[in-house]
Amino acid sequence: MIKRLFDLLLSFLGLSLLMPLLLIVLFIVWVQDFHNPFYVAPRVGINGKTFKMIKIRSMIIGADSTGVDSTKSDDQRITLIGKFIRKFKIDEVSQLLNVLFGSMSLVGPRPNVKRETDLYTDLEKKLLSIKPGITDIASIVFSDEADILMGTEDPDIAYNQLIRPGKGELGVFYIDKRNLLFDIKIILITVISIISRKKALKLIASLVDKYSGSEDLTQLCLRESELVPKPPYGSDKLVTSREMIN
Repeated sequence: MIKRLFDLLLSFLGLSLLMPLLLIVLFIVWVQDFHNPFYVAPRVGINGKTFKMIKIRSMIIGADSTGVDSTKSDDQRITLIGKFIRKFKIDEVSQLLNVLFGSMSLVGPRPNVKRETDLYTDLEKKLLSIKPGITDIASIVFSDEADILMGTEDPDIAYNQLIRPGKGELGVFYIDKRNLLFDIKIILITVISIISRKKALKLIASLVDKYSGSEDLTQLCLRESELVPKPPYGSDKLVTSREMIN
């Protein structure tokens, strides 16, 4: 109940303060091709229920028809203005509407498409036990997701090998440790990450350590080591083909 009131208060305040910026961005997105500036997509939320996630469109019309879920920074589907709004996470601000409507929370595991959640391991299924969020620990640690995938032959496989393992473990860690103070700290670090990613990573690593995270998890948060292919959290099988993720 307290978390819901917190979500309502901050999402309303955030939308009120950011509305002038949102209106300008929405107009620019619309005027580039005269199509809907919003991208409303089905995502899987709490208890596996599908909801419509609202984003500011950063890609060309029909981009989701390619069958590729993961996005690399050199993805040809991203529009010129889309590169800017994705860099500063402006496309995510519209999800404050989802928070107001109750389908999302400010803090929680990022929502995925159904074809991804259908393949969750038993441990990853815990990510569906709470409302998905606009930000969380993994969102900060892997805020450079598009850069990680840049240049890869198959971004979906690369995502499953390099990003999904850590995101799953960090998501479950958050669920096990979550409380209102934890949420507030994650939100503050998210804001800091827009200004200084390096500072944000140090802060989130310190936070994970404070909440009794393992040494490996704390080191992952610092992102000082190169990511290496690993099986999804809760599995011992490395994803090596599209057949394993489709």
